[in-house]
Amino acid sequence: MIHPSAIIDPSAQLADDVEVGPYSIIGANVEIDAGTWIGPHVVINGPTRIGKQNRIYQFSSLGDAPQDKKYAGEETTLEIGDRNVIREYCTFNRGTTQDVGVTRLGNDNWIMAYVHLAHDCQVGNDTIFANGATLAGHVEVEDKVIFGAFTVIHQFCRVGYHAFSGMGTVIKADVPPYTMLNGNPAEPHGINLEGLKRSGMTKEQIKALRDAYKIIYKSGNRLQEAIEQLDELSIQFDVVKRLPDFLRQSSRGIIR
Repeated sequence: MIHPSAIIDPSAQLADDVEVGPYSIIGANVEIDAGTWIGPHVVINGPTRIGKQNRIYQFSSLGDAPQDKKYAGEETTLEIGDRNVIREYCTFNRGTTQDVGVTRLGNDNWIMAYVHLAHDCQVGNDTIFANGATLAGHVEVEDKVIFGAFTVIHQFCRVGYHAFSGMGTVIKADVPPYTMLNGNPAEPHGINLEGLKRSGMTKEQIKALRDAYKIIYKSGNRLQEAIEQLDELSIQFDVVKRLPDFLRQSSRGIIR
């Protein structure tokens, strides 16, 4: 299952059925779980932990040192969950001691070519990163987010559940859940209607989220007023609850 030209450090721990393609390099302190396929010319450095049934394509570089001038060789980590597809030329860096020390990618994510996850990013489950999407350091991405090609996210931003960005979007502030956005700088353009339909939400739930969007962006409310009105709406529609919770935790402010 391991090509003769691949180089595997003696301290690396690979499940018996892990496949490693030609000329790939697996460094020290790397753990790879069952069913994962590593294509040719992939470099994985540690400490890195990779879960089950991932597919990692050629020329990707995973688990190397963070691109942070404060980094001084501390032992930090990259963690990748299960059933992720990571396409060509992706670069995922380890964390830094100035943050949680771990860069994380969850489960069932579809990561297209040339995607960059910088140090200390926290990415959830079931996301899609189109080609060239780039996360600066300390970015948090919740579940089911979709980034269009060449989306760029500033340091310390948070992107909420089921958000959607168009091609070439530049995100410099937090993105509330369910929001569709585009532009440089990013501007909101309603809720992620198609994504919510595909997820199985009812017409009543979608209408409630449209009303919630209007509370945030169309009613002239201050942030605290919007939070109070969203709290009231979430009593009737639980799907709305993510929005006031997200707004309370926002430190960078939200896109406008």
